[in-house]
Amino acid sequence: MTRNTTTQILLVGIAIGMLSLGFYSKTIYDTFCRITGFGGTPQIAMNEDNLSVVLDRTITVNFDSNVSPFLPWEFKPAQRSMEVQLGQTALASYTAKNTSDEAVTGVATFNVTPMKAALYFVKTECFCFTDQTLQPGEEMTMPVLFFVDPEMDASDRHKDVTEVVLSYTFFVAEDQPEATVATDKALP
Repeated sequence: MTRNTTTQILLVGIAIGMLSLGFYSKTIYDTFCRITGFGGTPQIAMNEDNLSVVLDRTITVNFDSNVSPFLPWEFKPAQRSMEVQLGQTALASYTAKNTSDEAVTGVATFNVTPMKAALYFVKTECFCFTDQTLQPGEEMTMPVLFFVDPEMDASDRHKDVTEVVLSYTFFVAEDQPEATVATDKALP
């Protein structure tokens, strides 16, 4: 094999590798964030093993809501904040209302600040990453069940954490309900 052929094979391999990395980068980044808590990504509980220990230490959880300017919804937390003990299961809720005259589907993302506390903020049930369709004028209450892992108390790095912000942002979902415009289709 000549030197030019080796170089060409190497360059094609690098190009394919970079293309694959670009294609899977969102999946890789999401997985990395969920494992490490990077970027304020809280954990999502798969079982309830950590729910048995409740400590005296309390944390104030503040709730924030945002809506993309392209989504015709009002979205707000039912409560602005609550005090929870580490390990205590808590239930909060948000309310969304479709202010348009047609059905619209939205999807929420979330994060937790400070970022160093995200690893210990565990949601056992929530509405995030699930398409939510609201009919014209419809209002929906969406619950969030969570706890702050008591393991956070064992970390010296987290002794100064007294407040946590859980923030949700709703965006327009990719899949939208079909518009009911049968009269437009019937016209020539």
